[in-house]
Amino acid sequence: MLNDLVKVTVEDHVGIIKFNRPERHNAVNDPMSEEIQAAIAWALESDEVRCILITGEGKSFCAGRDTTVLGHRARDESDFHFVRRAQQGRLALLDAPKPVISAINGYAIGGGCEMALAADIRIAAEDAIFSLPEINYGLLPDTGGTQYVATLAGPGVAKYMTMTGARVNANQAFSWGLVDFLVKPEELYGYALSMAKEIASKPPINLAMAKQLVDNIYGQSVRDGVRHELIAQSAIFKTEDYAEARAAIREKRRPVYRGK
Repeated sequence: MLNDLVKVTVEDHVGIIKFNRPERHNAVNDPMSEEIQAAIAWALESDEVRCILITGEGKSFCAGRDTTVLGHRARDESDFHFVRRAQQGRLALLDAPKPVISAINGYAIGGGCEMALAADIRIAAEDAIFSLPEINYGLLPDTGGTQYVATLAGPGVAKYMTMTGARVNANQAFSWGLVDFLVKPEELYGYALSMAKEIASKPPINLAMAKQLVDNIYGQSVRDGVRHELIAQSAIFKTEDYAEARAAIREKRRPVYRGK
């Protein structure tokens, strides 16, 4: 089925999704993006899976979109449809009746950070690094980054991370509430899998209802915010400043923005 760029297995009713491009810190290219969508669909549809665990092979969770293919479209589609398709996976995790745990090792950057924060429970290794660097590429987060950070850590932190693109270490992320548990790197996977198995042993209907009850606090506002990200990003792709950011990266110089 998959097991190339994304590995999927089941253990004691835990559906394990592992990003498997470690030589690129699990940065996402177009084929890997398709496999991620398929893996999420598999985990949600499988009767054998009662809890979902997402992590990365190698040194990192996921370094986000592979910078070598930024702006590339594998399909002949508009910016709007490209972003919307990427958003569907995050919204599927949010809407899923099954609990989702992320075990965050190393880099969780851009879309990787958004995938990590989209989980119901976030467990990070002490060496994890979080960042929403899209502004450095003339863009903004578009698969829930602004919404998840604002919900978990407050609007000030969300604005800081979004407006600066700064990297945040695991201790800072934990103190802000971006992650729920902090463990030693060598203990991360075992700790996360043990928790996932414990949750998976509970009645599935109770798990689904518990998730829905808690998500009533912010779930709809996050969904609305993700769709606002879609509109914002679609517009940004057409700006002169986005074109300038791309040119500056190619030419290895500082960009000069004009606000257009």
